[in-house]
Amino acid sequence: MAQSHAETIEVEYKRFYSHINKIGDEDTAALQFAFGFMRVGQDRLCKINSAQIITQKQTIPLDVSEEQRFLVPKERALNLADAFILIDLEEAANLCDMSVQIETTAQYVKTEYSADELAFITRQYEAFFNEMGGFLSFMMPSVNGLIFRFSDPSLNLPIPGTNGINGGMLMLDKDWLAQGKGITLPQAPLRITAIAKS
Repeated sequence: MAQSHAETIEVEYKRFYSHINKIGDEDTAALQFAFGFMRVGQDRLCKINSAQIITQKQTIPLDVSEEQRFLVPKERALNLADAFILIDLEEAANLCDMSVQIETTAQYVKTEYSADELAFITRQYEAFFNEMGGFLSFMMPSVNGLIFRFSDPSLNLPIPGTNGINGGMLMLDKDWLAQGKGITLPQAPLRITAIAKS
């Protein structure tokens, strides 16, 4: 019966492009934006049946992750072609708010991280917040560490030398990262985000 509430929404590609155009240079090459829709009043993402980019000439399907987020390619041509993204939601659109998440690209999702790689990812986030801040940098958060998020939100595992994985998350703060150690994880995380402190 819930199917009757499904709704398709159209969002201009330009709105996504304005976000994704901010990253991708050398300083932020390890980062990407993942888009989804947060269910109003609930701590979960709305289910997306499908997402696709539509132009006058072509339709490009977008992969939707199990987590209900999708990536949007950075194509100037799509921006110029007035493309739009058609999103088929399983719920009414007025119950779903756009959610934008900055995370590491798939290349940096693995089980072994050297100290250099952890420092590199941290620098990428610092560069991102610095670039985003510009003259408002005093209002932008600073990077206080990294959060490794795992697919199982109930995952609790000790990892020697850290506070361990708690509730599907491992947090490595700035002090931990400053020790210059690598880390081996029991499984690859879903993504790595920054611990941001304003």
